[in-house]
Amino acid sequence: MKKHAQALLAVSLVVALAGCATQTVQPVAYIGPTYEKAAANPFLISGRQAVDALLDGFDPGKLERTPVLVATVVDVNNLKSSAPLGRTLGEIYASQLANKGYNVTEMKLRGDVYVREGTGELLLSREIREIAAQHAAGLVLVGTYSQASQYTYISMKLVRTADSRIMRSHDYAIPNDRDVLRMLK
Repeated sequence: MKKHAQALLAVSLVVALAGCATQTVQPVAYIGPTYEKAAANPFLISGRQAVDALLDGFDPGKLERTPVLVATVVDVNNLKSSAPLGRTLGEIYASQLANKGYNVTEMKLRGDVYVREGTGELLLSREIREIAAQHAAGLVLVGTYSQASQYTYISMKLVRTADSRIMRSHDYAIPNDRDVLRMLK
C-alpha cells in the first residue's frame, strides 16, 4: 500500500508539473511613451486649443497680414524669468498662430532681440512698442502662468501694439502632472 501511495503521488506530481509546463508566460506589454501617444499629448492639444479659443470670433482685419510676435509666457510672480514651461508654451502658441495663417515673426532668428540665457524672449508691457516697432508687428501674444498645488493657471492676451489694447484674452489651466512639474523647475 505504501508503494502504491508513493506511485500515485509521483504520478500526481508529474501531471501537475506537466500542467504548469503548458502555461506560457505572457510578456508584459510596454506602456511607456510612444509616438502615437506623443502625437495625442494633452499638453500640446491644450496649448493649441487655447490659441483657438483666443482667436474664436476675432476678426483681425488688416492686422492678419502684419507680423505677430509671441513672447515667452512668464511666471506671474517673477515677470523677468520663465521656466521651460513658459518657453514651451510660447513655442506652441507661435506654431498654432502660424498654422492659422497669421504672419508670425520668429524672434530667435533676429539679432536685434535680446534673449537672456535661461529666460527666453521676454516681452513686458513697457517693451511692447519698442520691440514691435523694430519688427513692424501689429500684434503681440503675451502671457503669464501661476503654479498652484494641483493646476498651473495660464493667462494669455493678444495685444495691439499701436496702443497696447488687449484685443483678445483667454485663461485656462493645465494639471500639474509629472511633465508640467518638470518644466516648472
